[in-house]
Amino acid sequence: MNKKPNVFKRIGRFFDKKVVVPVTRAIMKISKKFGGSNRSLETFLSKSNTLLFVSLFLALTVFILFDQKKISFNDTSAEVLKDQTVEAVYNEEAYVVEGLPEKVDITLMGSRSDLFIAKQSTASKVTVDLTGLKPGTHKVDIEYMRPNDSVEYSVNPSVATVNIYPKVSESKTLTMDLLNQDSLDPKLIIDNVTPEVDKVVIKGAEDADAINSLTKVATVKALVDVSSLNDQDVGTITLKDVPLKAYDSDGNSLDVEIVPSKIEVDVDLSSPSKTVPIRVVPKGEVTFGQAISSINLSQNNVTVYGEQSVLDELEYVPVEVDVDGLKDDREYKLELSKPRGVRSMSVNNVTVDISLGTSTDKDIDNVNIDVRNLDDKYSVQGLSQNDIQVTVNVKGVESVLNSLTAEDITAYIDLKDYKPGEYEVEVKVEGTDSRVQYLSKTRKVKIRVVEK
Repeated sequence: MNKKPNVFKRIGRFFDKKVVVPVTRAIMKISKKFGGSNRSLETFLSKSNTLLFVSLFLALTVFILFDQKKISFNDTSAEVLKDQTVEAVYNEEAYVVEGLPEKVDITLMGSRSDLFIAKQSTASKVTVDLTGLKPGTHKVDIEYMRPNDSVEYSVNPSVATVNIYPKVSESKTLTMDLLNQDSLDPKLIIDNVTPEVDKVVIKGAEDADAINSLTKVATVKALVDVSSLNDQDVGTITLKDVPLKAYDSDGNSLDVEIVPSKIEVDVDLSSPSKTVPIRVVPKGEVTFGQAISSINLSQNNVTVYGEQSVLDELEYVPVEVDVDGLKDDREYKLELSKPRGVRSMSVNNVTVDISLGTSTDKDIDNVNIDVRNLDDKYSVQGLSQNDIQVTVNVKGVESVLNSLTAEDITAYIDLKDYKPGEYEVEVKVEGTDSRVQYLSKTRKVKIRVVEK
């Protein structure tokens, strides 16, 4: 019924524009044309039969136009609003709701002008009213709040099955998770990450059947994005609005409420470094009758950066040189490999000059045998004097060998995973001068492992 006045108004405007005004203009033109016969024309038009025939003619004309759909007052159309956010109305402090779609599609039907107004309106929204519903499973209608009653709509989906659970809360210890650590300056390390709070409160369903039940929460992490450290320098940097996320024991994210949802985190940056020598490690044997007389490096030392615990154990940076079958002096251009745990080095490439000389050899007596990697609760005994000291044969150029002593040579046995008992183990030898080849004349020694 509300639409009928609008239809009549449109019909009236149509007749006024398309019939009355054109007919009036036509009559005025005809009157002017006939001049003196105006009174006869007025007499003709004033007759009741004339008006009856004119009205009948006009009615038939309008009927034919409507029947042939030449004139239409119905400009109804439809539009689809994709991915409209669904708002649930319920007591969020008391309940947890699962099963409600996050977004729906709305199909609007009406005149173009009404549709335009509906799309522009900020008052329109998609809601589900859950007020008054108790914990359990419910089927609820998804409704669209229209800004204009003249617009019809349909929602897809229009019905949802939701589960309502009582909301509970518990305290959870907060842990840190560092993201994008590769973006950190390699000369820097993160010493410590300190959140403004140690514990947070998580809220959700206690029921184990709930998708995001609190019983499934294994850990709550602060996601510290290292790439957001704009000022990467030694010192403490405070990151604001660090998000928190809950995970189950398999590492899957859980959608539970966390209070607070974001925190501040202090990140302590430092730059531990150490300068160590570069040591050339020849691999293979030079041609028979010759030995390495000198090794010269373009850089003798390198500054390394990394964890302090790694630097404390690092004594040198090795660089391997293949000298197998070498007959003449040679220059090598080599790339340094970073030792495990080292993040950055001041030198990445070196040039190595190796010179050869005539080879000789000699024996160095009374080199003590060291023990490595033995469990602290055990000790080692040699079964004889020959099992605690060895003679080492060294090979190189004479000028180099003359300066060698027993203190420059290390003989050792590796007793990792050894238990109490008697064993025969291999003796290994190394020295401080990489120009020299070292070989123990005693290949194995007999030892006894005992408890302290």
